Amino acid sequence: MEIALIVIVSYLLGSIPSGLIVGKAFYGIDIREHGSGNLGGTNTFRTLGKKAGIIVTAADILKGTLASSLPVMFGVAGQIDPLIAGMIAVVGHMYPVFAKFKGGKAVATSGGVLLACAPVMFLVMVVVFLLSLYITKFVSLSSIIASIVAVIYAVIAKEPLLIIVVSLLSLFVIYRHRANIKRIINKTEPKIKWM
Repeated sequence: MEIALIVIVSYLLGSIPSGLIVGKAFYGIDIREHGSGNLGGTNTFRTLGKKAGIIVTAADILKGTLASSLPVMFGVAGQIDPLIAGMIAVVGHMYPVFAKFKGGKAVATSGGVLLACAPVMFLVMVVVFLLSLYITKFVSLSSIIASIVAVIYAVIAKEPLLIIVVSLLSLFVIYRHRANIKRIINKTEPKIKWM
């Protein structure tokens, strides 16, 4: 019963559309109608500005962290691994029941899962992401690079479940950025201007 509850709650946590809530509640704007139309932090930054972008990104990270903490909180971590609960939240973030199953690109929420389950890896990812962002000015490319580095880290760590889950999360990130990849190739992907 606890496991079923964790699965449901993790998905529902992931489904909370942070960008939609912040946009509508504080700006009167539906960010799905602006920019890329995505509900994630990047489109929030572009559409609503830095303050809203930081809040949404932090909220999306927290969703993954909180979902990953549920098995420990319920005392059933031996039956459902925190990584699995976190991955379910990521699926909820990508396909949210509260936003017609059209969500974000899995980056921040995946980061939140790693923050809870592999904090050192999370820090490495953040450093790699920021370094790549500084060099390339592409948020999408930096997200993809960070996700690939996470897989390499997991392989080096030699933890089977971590390798599987991080590999899946990385595939989610790359798949959700397929349009961005095409734009990078065509040299039409927008670059950030604040770094």
